[in-house]
Amino acid sequence: MEGQTRAQGSGELLDWLGLKLIPGVGSVTFARLLAAFGSPGAVLGAPLEALQAIPRLRPQVARAVHRRAWEVDPGEQLARLEKLGGHLLTLDDPAYPPFLKGIHAPPPLLFVLGDLSPCQEGGIAVVGSRAMSPYGRRLAGELGRDVARRGVSLVSGLARGVDAAAHTGCLEAGGHTVGVLGCGLDVAYPREHRELIARMAAQGAVVSEFPLGTQPAPAHFPVRNRVISGLSRAVVVVEAGLKSGSLITARHALEQGREVFAVPGPVGSATSAGSNQLIKEGARLLTSSRDLFEPGALPPSPGPGAPRPEEPGELSPAEAELLKLVGPEPQHIDQIGRASGLAPGDLATLLLNLVLAERVVELPGKHYVLNL
Repeated sequence: MEGQTRAQGSGELLDWLGLKLIPGVGSVTFARLLAAFGSPGAVLGAPLEALQAIPRLRPQVARAVHRRAWEVDPGEQLARLEKLGGHLLTLDDPAYPPFLKGIHAPPPLLFVLGDLSPCQEGGIAVVGSRAMSPYGRRLAGELGRDVARRGVSLVSGLARGVDAAAHTGCLEAGGHTVGVLGCGLDVAYPREHRELIARMAAQGAVVSEFPLGTQPAPAHFPVRNRVISGLSRAVVVVEAGLKSGSLITARHALEQGREVFAVPGPVGSATSAGSNQLIKEGARLLTSSRDLFEPGALPPSPGPGAPRPEEPGELSPAEAELLKLVGPEPQHIDQIGRASGLAPGDLATLLLNLVLAERVVELPGKHYVLNL
């Protein structure tokens, strides 16, 4: 099956999937275990004492790994995925996108519908508001078509608004486009995008790091956004308000060393306030798709031989300071913000980094608690 060039053996593939499906094993813990034992199979076969000796591995997670206490049966997940016509890409598969492999704590495996190989050289992400204006719709569609004509893969999040307009424009021009979901591949979200998802699976790819059956949840989308930027060489913010999730994608892009472009909007427009702010903060102003393809505008591809990323390191000083303000009882983001004195955008980025580092858990309603 396509995408399983290295982890062809069903036993090895099930080890990757099984470890992913154990509660408490996120991308950071997965990387830490892989660094310690070499392979998912070795992790699952390790004695409890060896697991308990791993630094910063919580005791309950060590016990869950030792018992192979996955939430759902990996064999059933794999069978369902194959029935959908999908496949898995593991982090050690040569087909795993090099740009994504190089980010902090990349997804250890991807659930894929379609063909992700055109994204090996890195795509162009186009993101923006769900509640876009006619101006945003036109620009997103034009960018999608222009990126397609350049033979570059277009990446976005399959959300309403700018995402869908960019995907559709790319498809109309015969291009390759990748949609990154914040839910399982078998969950069409939003529902009205069923046909768009099917077209993309046939002409491009739809990917998710979430197991089949995972329903969309607010906490999933900021995590999903790091994959959108991770698959890309540059991120273009077409139209975004000050609280748009696309600003989180832009911040991820900056942390990942990607180029960030923003399309200017009318002064005083609420739907462009976020993208205008990005330009004010140093994002490159984009007035035409030609700006994307000027010499030196995009970072070079890491190529197919990109090394596996190092095990995630310690927290930054800013993250460590913020962690001190998060306690064992849930706190709303506004409460943490008042205590920290951070700007809302910086606070959201640092909290997301702590969630990705598995030091903090995000609860419904923008509440946060220590991951004990």
